[in-house]
Amino acid sequence: MIRFIIPLIAVILFFLEPVFSLFSPISIADVSYTLVPRFVIVYLIFITAYYGRKRAILYGIILGLLYDMYHIDIIGVYTFLYPVICYFAALIIRQIHRHIITVMLLSLAMVALLELMSFFFASLIALTAIGFEEFIVLRLMPTMVANSIFVGMFGYLFKRLIDELGMQKAGI
Repeated sequence: MIRFIIPLIAVILFFLEPVFSLFSPISIADVSYTLVPRFVIVYLIFITAYYGRKRAILYGIILGLLYDMYHIDIIGVYTFLYPVICYFAALIIRQIHRHIITVMLLSLAMVALLELMSFFFASLIALTAIGFEEFIVLRLMPTMVANSIFVGMFGYLFKRLIDELGMQKAGI
């Protein structure tokens, strides 16, 4: 039962992302800001930090493939990006303390990296028409604010849950 809880939460977060996307774009003073919820990658970073790199990369491949199939037209973008982000997070987390604040900040940095990499990929194959400055102001900054709120609300919960499930699995 324990081993199904972590992937179950990941799947629930996967299905919640499009629900929260319905609140976007937000118009303020005739300017539309796009908020992109990145709940899954945040959760994958917490799995990377507190449960294990290999498990997070495996979940990243599976959830990235699902994301590609259901949300975008090109298969392989998020199937590649999710595990790469988890791998980068694992390299960084080895060098720093796994304190909840550092993992929260790391997850936000990885969300920014994911957004930048997806923007550069979309620009490379001409899927987007906005410039880099517009991307930063109209999409990246609002996305970071929205995901900061999410990380602040659920980061500690994710840590506790993953820690407790990891201890139960280890028999401690």
